[in-house]
Amino acid sequence: MQLLRKIAFPISLVYALVVSIRNGLYDIGFFKSTTFKTPTICVGNLSVGGTGKTPMIEYLVGHLKAYYKVAVLSRGYKRKSKGFQIASKDGAVEELGDEPYQIFNKFPDITVAVDADRRNGISNLEASVGPDVILLDDAFQHRKVKPDFSILLTAYDNLYAKDWYLPTGNLRDTKKEARRAQVIVVTKCPDTLGEERQRMIRKSLKPKKGQQVLFSRLHYDDALKGNTPALTLNGLLGQKITLVTGIANPEPLVRYLKDKGVDLEHLEFRDHHFFSASEIELFNSKPMVLTTEKDFARLKGKVAHLYYIQVRHDFLNGGGETLHNAIQGIM
Repeated sequence: MQLLRKIAFPISLVYALVVSIRNGLYDIGFFKSTTFKTPTICVGNLSVGGTGKTPMIEYLVGHLKAYYKVAVLSRGYKRKSKGFQIASKDGAVEELGDEPYQIFNKFPDITVAVDADRRNGISNLEASVGPDVILLDDAFQHRKVKPDFSILLTAYDNLYAKDWYLPTGNLRDTKKEARRAQVIVVTKCPDTLGEERQRMIRKSLKPKKGQQVLFSRLHYDDALKGNTPALTLNGLLGQKITLVTGIANPEPLVRYLKDKGVDLEHLEFRDHHFFSASEIELFNSKPMVLTTEKDFARLKGKVAHLYYIQVRHDFLNGGGETLHNAIQGIM
């Protein structure tokens, strides 16, 4: 795969040129970006792969829903439905996509909707729900909407400043587009990240004047959820666990579990993978299956002895309060 990526370098140059031209046409107003009366907060990244967008959306929902009527709008990647859809308690994961389904199940008191056309989705939400704020999931590169506030995520071990363009690298947008974000969050940081390393990262990201750079780490809950009886992570010690993942970057979770002393076999699938009948049969042959919350949405009710581990963002150096104060400026 690495060899193929290197061979594809000329294609990456063409890709970078096309993306640059597209962004330039938006910048000069040839292509129009729409603004809406409802405050919109965009969460996204410049790269493909896992930077923690869904946990960040959940973090924002948890903070905002106590004060505002919140709606989340997502594309609904790999869903089997079309057009604008609002999540309901009777809805299926196939209608929404795994990430919106996960968010709605965790926060059933908010509105979760999907639409590949973000402008149409926002218009429908304003007409049918009238939210106080709309969170746009994975919409940073969708220039047809101009959000009021943008949060750009980049993973600690794969900073966009050190990445390259598809298909040689993982960038799907040009690096200079980072300037459109009000806040840049470096996610998946190690617990021991010191001030000097943070300073070096800020220097490499080259934030514009007034642009905040914050740091967060992943916090995994000790209590596992899913099938009964209730389990804790310590309760897995001494057992052979099958870890099933269909996410972009499972390495932080695998590393965390191994550091905790969990004996596991890892069955890794592509991001947003919908599991086949034969794969589910394989999982059911295992005495204990642990998965991510997103994968649980696709496996719930199909696999016995199935549990998932919750993850959330934990900001360093009071970064959460800094983010809250910045967002308050648009409300």
